[in-house]
Amino acid sequence: MTSCEKQLEEYNPSGLTADAVYTTPAGFESLVNAAYSYTRWWYGKEDGISMSEMGTDLWLRGAGDVNPDLTEYTTLQSSSRAVESLWGKLYTAVNLCNAGISRVGNSGMTDAQKTVREGELRFLRAFYYWHIVETWGGVHFTTTETSGVQTTSNRTPVDTFYKQIVEDLTVAVANLPNTTTDYGRVTKPAAEAFLAKIYLTRGDNQQAATLAQKVISGYNFTLLPRYADLWSMTNLENREIVWAVNYTKELTLNDRVDNTLYPDGHSRGGNNGHLMWLMKYDDQPGMVRDVANGRPFNRFMPTKFLLNLFDETKDSRYAASFRTVWLANTAVAGRFAVGDTAILATKKAIPASVQTSKKYVTYDVNTIYNANGTAKNRLQYVCLRKFEDPTRPTIQEEQSARDAYVIRLADVYLMAAEAQFKLGNTAQATTLINTVRERAALPGKAADMRITASNLSLDFILDERARELAGEQVRWFDLKRTNKLVERVKANNPEAGASIQAYHTVRPIPQRQLDAILNKEEFTQNPSYR
Repeated sequence: MTSCEKQLEEYNPSGLTADAVYTTPAGFESLVNAAYSYTRWWYGKEDGISMSEMGTDLWLRGAGDVNPDLTEYTTLQSSSRAVESLWGKLYTAVNLCNAGISRVGNSGMTDAQKTVREGELRFLRAFYYWHIVETWGGVHFTTTETSGVQTTSNRTPVDTFYKQIVEDLTVAVANLPNTTTDYGRVTKPAAEAFLAKIYLTRGDNQQAATLAQKVISGYNFTLLPRYADLWSMTNLENREIVWAVNYTKELTLNDRVDNTLYPDGHSRGGNNGHLMWLMKYDDQPGMVRDVANGRPFNRFMPTKFLLNLFDETKDSRYAASFRTVWLANTAVAGRFAVGDTAILATKKAIPASVQTSKKYVTYDVNTIYNANGTAKNRLQYVCLRKFEDPTRPTIQEEQSARDAYVIRLADVYLMAAEAQFKLGNTAQATTLINTVRERAALPGKAADMRITASNLSLDFILDERARELAGEQVRWFDLKRTNKLVERVKANNPEAGASIQAYHTVRPIPQRQLDAILNKEEFTQNPSYR
């Protein structure tokens, strides 16, 4: 009997090495572009949505949820597929940033180009490390490029992560330009806005307030006049967006796996948020699946708490954020013509006598939810509509060219308000919140939308962030930052609230990582996970 040798011989047929490629301007540009690409694994993707929105006070699992461990906590352990996937992608991204930061001096670029590219890489490293430290706590940390196989991991204090994040963002603020003609690249105001969020997270509220106000006042950003206009596919690159993860209309150039062009790509690619929030409509009378109504993956549904945060008689964000009516797209003899109402989903209670008098199907609050707020119907419900894409080329298309907003100006206003509130400056905080609320007002309702300082509390700010930012991949981080995750989930989400514990403020380290390292006694699982 014979066997192969235990050590594989590596052969590089092209003869190209990183040392050679990254010493040319074009080669180094490919590194920077690759460093950006990993933002697409979190933003606009199902696993990233599960990690950043689910398990909060805002969402229940729909019938199609594939990450119920993150939605409800009952089975959340080291075997979580989404946790393992994003752990790997984030650390790959950090290593690429480490490589670029150490090599930029020998990139062959002009000094001006080196300055900007280092600023971008510093921002991205801070961005990825923030996701890591907030998600997993004090885990592995390095600023040195890793080459070859690494068989040990370190446990680094959270403070060390944040020290580096602040240092990197400070460099980014100094190095980056105010604007860019290459949409999607980070800029100085994007770095300032993200640094404001870091200071807010760390309790340095004055720094957070100062930086957020600079972004609000010092650049050419503005709140769009109509909240609904934020979600139009024809208006994605608008003046409210401080930074977005951009996807392209040429879907083949997005990040979908391709055995030749992109073997390490995503199985769906593009922004696929449009799939996740839609209820099952295409088995109802008068409805067949079409591009306009979307492809319903039925993953996530709102809590009663979220829906009841809105007063739709004065707040335009309810209608702009949620779909409640489906119009028939196929005729049903004696019942529907095309364009008639076929389905109504509502957070209100509709008497049975009224429901039976209508030709359309009604799903009211008592059809969708049990009395305690748990889901009764996980197939039909009021749906988040922000990420719908009626421009997709086919009914089955999973990819969308929709950009994923990471930082928009309304978020910066609300961060500034939170910082001012924590500083005791309630008048300033109220003014900032009222600016956001007045923009959201229905015509003639601006005065009704204004609050006074007596209305203000940390819970009110979190409620306002829910009304403004629901689904935009910030909620889990918001609740953790304010030390409200467990409290508000228990109070407002009867499904996740039944299982959430204090240790759930960090996620489990993937078992694959724990199995791969040799220093298992030093690098152990986060407490209470297995």
